[in-house]
Amino acid sequence: MIRPQLPLNALRAFEASARHLSFTRAAVELCVTQAAVSHQVKSLESQLGVTLFKRLPRGLMLTREGETLLPVLRECFDRIAETLECFQGGHFREVLTVGAVGTFAVGWLLPRLEDFRAKHPFIDLRLSTNNNRVDVAAEGLDYAIRFGAGAWHGIEAVRVIEAPLSVLCVPEIARQLKSPTDLLRQTLLRSYRTDEWPEWFQVAGLSSPAAVPASIVFDSSLAMMEAALQGAGMALAPPLMFSRQLAAGAIEQPFAIHITTGSYWLTRLQSRAETSAMTAFKGWLLQAAQVSGQI
Repeated sequence: MIRPQLPLNALRAFEASARHLSFTRAAVELCVTQAAVSHQVKSLESQLGVTLFKRLPRGLMLTREGETLLPVLRECFDRIAETLECFQGGHFREVLTVGAVGTFAVGWLLPRLEDFRAKHPFIDLRLSTNNNRVDVAAEGLDYAIRFGAGAWHGIEAVRVIEAPLSVLCVPEIARQLKSPTDLLRQTLLRSYRTDEWPEWFQVAGLSSPAAVPASIVFDSSLAMMEAALQGAGMALAPPLMFSRQLAAGAIEQPFAIHITTGSYWLTRLQSRAETSAMTAFKGWLLQAAQVSGQI
């Protein structure tokens, strides 16, 4: 059976009354009389054939039917409000929410965002950073840019760029290094991955795990590089993400030796349909990586 169209005012009256559990406070919010709100709710109940409220001496109580209807209406009204807010200056502005591992966001993405804004002025980008641990669904992200091998359950991943790791340190320390064996006398800074320094030393020709000294562990390459900039030790990090510090001479890459442990990927839930804003961002991101010769 096709139900007749329900009046918007009655739905608004119910939603406001349910939030306040009061016809009087709902009437104040909606700028109508208490009698009008009560009448609209009764009309809605009549059309639905159910009772939405229990009328109590000091307020209202939702029935089971009312509790079922309320979250649906609240979500719908919120979505309508969000959509209406996107209409500005005669244009529809789409919101795009992207999460990115902090190293990529600061070292690669931020310097290029002005180009994205210029090419897509009606997309409002909302960027959050993380330390490569992210829950796309729980955080309500359209995309997440993360580092790894590209295999995450229920996730579609498109490779953006590779970012090999190499030794980075301040010039004062770099001048003391003549060969990779000199690193054995230095403090090593690393991520939570325990295999990175042993793998680098193996590529450098030092294969004995016992030769790898103790190190300081960071959950963020940004924090690790800040420690390196303060002279706390040797960072094993992607030079590509710290190209500005290298160009300025704040840090140096004393050895050309590098290892590849993963890539940066643009990821989304497989169940998440791509919006036009998402498609535009993906196209721009991959083109920017291609132009810079990193894809």
